[in-house]
Amino acid sequence: MQLVRQKEKLTMKRSGSGVPGPGGGRGSGRHRQACAVLAALLATAVCSGCASGTGGDEHRARPAAGPPGVPGPGARPGQLAGQGGAPAGLRENARFSAAVRAALAKKWGLDRPPLIAPPPPALKPHITTREGFEVNGGDDSLPPVFTTVPTKDRVVFLTMDDGGEKDPELLQMMDELDIPYSAFLSDYLVRDSYGYFMEMQRLGVGLNNHTLNHPYLPGLPYSEQKSEICDQQAIIEKQYGQRPTLFRPPYGNYNGDTLRIAKSCGIKAVPLWNAEAFPDRMEWREADQDLHPGDIILTHFRGRKDWGGSMADLVRAVMKTITDKGYAVARLEDYV
Repeated sequence: MQLVRQKEKLTMKRSGSGVPGPGGGRGSGRHRQACAVLAALLATAVCSGCASGTGGDEHRARPAAGPPGVPGPGARPGQLAGQGGAPAGLRENARFSAAVRAALAKKWGLDRPPLIAPPPPALKPHITTREGFEVNGGDDSLPPVFTTVPTKDRVVFLTMDDGGEKDPELLQMMDELDIPYSAFLSDYLVRDSYGYFMEMQRLGVGLNNHTLNHPYLPGLPYSEQKSEICDQQAIIEKQYGQRPTLFRPPYGNYNGDTLRIAKSCGIKAVPLWNAEAFPDRMEWREADQDLHPGDIILTHFRGRKDWGGSMADLVRAVMKTITDKGYAVARLEDYV
């Protein structure tokens, strides 16, 4: 059974001719044939993993998955496919042999496989606002604004903003490599392709609030800020069945009104970032120009027309930095 599931995972190929929508297919017969070749090439490594039994004990069962937006067997009322005690795809490759993980890394152009994150903490760490990020008149009742999650685990968190680029290859790459990430969405960029992000959610990605139209919030009156934040809360809840608890203000700019409004419509925390990733470089907040346990990394849903590289190029570059520095990527929502 394990061999079958591994081969199923390796042969999943989404069509490159369009963006998957609700109920979208898994790709053409030609894609299935091409991926069957890949599965055959990896079969020896897969069987090696079956024989050795490496990693099996730490794997979490993947929830039953159906078409995007369709509840899987045994799902709770209102639960989308892939939403369960463990998100779809979470630590899936922990049970694979080293040979299979190496083959998947090679397929996607990585020098070596991503490191596997430890299990998330039983109790989420207590998070407070980073010094210097406070607002006038603010107190501990407001959602904390932070750039690093307090943890001793050698993990970092990958986050992607906006939603302009809907690259099917990104979904496949992150799923096969089991790299967790969190999305912060602005509706004006995603409303033409809600199905793409529904598929992303099905694969275990948290969908969070980045306002309706990506404005500079401190320049808006209270009523307009409220519309930008709270109306986006309502849209995400309507489209994806879950009301976000995480919010990232555009450009990282906010004021006291921003945080009070965010709290009023269900936001619990405001994660910013400690580093930003591009296909050709990293930009750092700290003077040591380095990663630290719990750092949040920002990047964006963009493509070649914006930064001279694809989303896959971006992932290859940022994962080289993360892995070379001895860190694994963990799921932000498991810690916050």
